[in-house]
Amino acid sequence: MRLAFLTHEPYFPPSGGGSAEAIYLIRELVRRGHEVHLFCPVFPDWESIAITQGIHIHPFSGWPMGRYTPYRNFKYLAYPLALARHADQTLKSLRRSASPEFCFDAILSQHTISAVAAGLLRSRWKVPIILNFLDYLTGFMETWPAVFTRTGLVPWLNRYERSLPRRFRAEGVMTVSAPLAERFQATGYPADRIRVIQYGYDASLFRPPPETTADPTISKTPVVVMHGSFDTHHLGPIARDALLHLHAQRPDLRFRFLGKETPALTRLAQQVRAAAPGISLEMTGFIPYEQMAEALGGASVGMVPYEESQGVHCAFVAKAVEYLGCGIPCVSTPLENLSRYFADEPAIRFSGWTGLSFAENVLAILALTAGERRTLGLSAAARVAARLDWKIIAANAADFIEQQAGLPKSSCQAAGPV
Repeated sequence: MRLAFLTHEPYFPPSGGGSAEAIYLIRELVRRGHEVHLFCPVFPDWESIAITQGIHIHPFSGWPMGRYTPYRNFKYLAYPLALARHADQTLKSLRRSASPEFCFDAILSQHTISAVAAGLLRSRWKVPIILNFLDYLTGFMETWPAVFTRTGLVPWLNRYERSLPRRFRAEGVMTVSAPLAERFQATGYPADRIRVIQYGYDASLFRPPPETTADPTISKTPVVVMHGSFDTHHLGPIARDALLHLHAQRPDLRFRFLGKETPALTRLAQQVRAAAPGISLEMTGFIPYEQMAEALGGASVGMVPYEESQGVHCAFVAKAVEYLGCGIPCVSTPLENLSRYFADEPAIRFSGWTGLSFAENVLAILALTAGERRTLGLSAAARVAARLDWKIIAANAADFIEQQAGLPKSSCQAAGPV
């Protein structure tokens, strides 16, 4: 099968979150003998990556794209139409250089932004589309500043995103969570065309350190850690109040933030340091995906202090999975999908929607001995490795893609303006 794979994220290197999945999914598709054509923002050394991974890369170079690109949201709005045009022009070029009959058998999109591009191309190419939703993108906007949320635009965007599978008559939809699948079903999209694949991690990278290399000072100087992209919904009043309460109760605690120092993280640090000048905050800056597990080493507790929104309720938070994969117990606010999936997992505790409740759950884990935390973490690491390793997630997704791409379809149409 020849697949057009669409994404709004640079393919390599993975920066964590949703960007990591594409590599493992494409690897599985190639292993099964499928021909993958990747349409994504240009990134360094893309030619050599294409050769190494046995894929065809058609980079979009209209403007820079990425998690931290300036004016990101405006570029996201313009990208679907630009990506669809880029893909359509590429198809025309391939027909001139390869064969007039050159055709894609299906289109696979990653995330909401490229789902729109896939829908535009489906109406032109007349081939099946499978939409992979790794989050509920516009659902996160509920925690944006009031100057935006009061416009009334957020509910409209929420409805538009939920309508995409029906609007574009997608042959299949993959979701990161059961709650997100249920929101698509509520629009009338058929349940039998949805596959919940959850979200994975690389168990060969994120694994507990050998006991002999465990930090011998962990019980004396506990480290509370958080990693990720540090967007607005990650770091709000809950995170701020939790840090202040934890510092008041345990002045010895060190708080480590692994990731790019975003405006949200800078703002949090300023607020916390103003209220508690003696607090120990460590901010490392960006850490490559393959080095994150090592950076998490020695941590006592992981944090997921997300503010409430439809976006976080539908997410399968990567950092929680990666904490557990490294054998680190963690605390999360009561996110709908995470609390459902890990309802019986003793290594993750769910707080209320306040910083005080969050802090008290962190303190409860810290009250355990280092040995007890390690035992708890090792058991959790074994469980997530058995269910959520990327190999397992990618195989499940590839099975569904092959199944849905085989549904009856019209013949491939001539390329033209999108």
